[in-house]
Amino acid sequence: MSRLSRLSAGIATTATAIGAIAVLTAGTAAAATVTYTAGGTTPLTYTCTFPGITPQPVLVTAHLDAEDSVAAGGTLTPANVGGSATISAGVHALLTAVGYDGIRGTASVPVTAASGTLSQPAATGLNIPETIYPAGGAITVNIAQVATSSVPTYTAPAASGTDTLSMGTTVTAALEFHKKATNTWTAWSMSCTLKVTNPPQNAAFSPSITVN
Repeated sequence: MSRLSRLSAGIATTATAIGAIAVLTAGTAAAATVTYTAGGTTPLTYTCTFPGITPQPVLVTAHLDAEDSVAAGGTLTPANVGGSATISAGVHALLTAVGYDGIRGTASVPVTAASGTLSQPAATGLNIPETIYPAGGAITVNIAQVATSSVPTYTAPAASGTDTLSMGTTVTAALEFHKKATNTWTAWSMSCTLKVTNPPQNAAFSPSITVN
């Protein structure tokens, strides 16, 4: 066999091997990590209890990071679980009137799955950092996963398709509100209930999870 013939045969063999690898690995690309957001671009409205005033509306956002797909029966563990709660300027004024100007504590955010299962019903121990607010205006309360938080693991259903996670109807928080006049903190167990609207609010996280 001439040198040219041997070279051509080697190239053909290499091409065949590459083609075989491509066939074997097709459809097995690693899943990409995406951010899932509850309610899409529209915050959800919850009605929350506060010390010294009647229950008030609060705008809530929630997000988590996880792979965009999972094998049937496989598991995902979300990361960067968190969000925010926005208290309107009007509600801020009511809190100021009863002497409160700061907040700190932890939140428990319930999550449900349409088809799969979750290892626990809520992400707990999400941190609300200590913050003293300036006078007037809306207040944004940040909520974030920290080392001491407990986040549920998701297990996909046995059949392929799609699945959807959703926010639960009741968010709770173990809080302390700062009393400006005495520079002291008052413990408060907050309960926030998803507001009933017509049509109902969309509490689903998007996008959906692909189950392979």
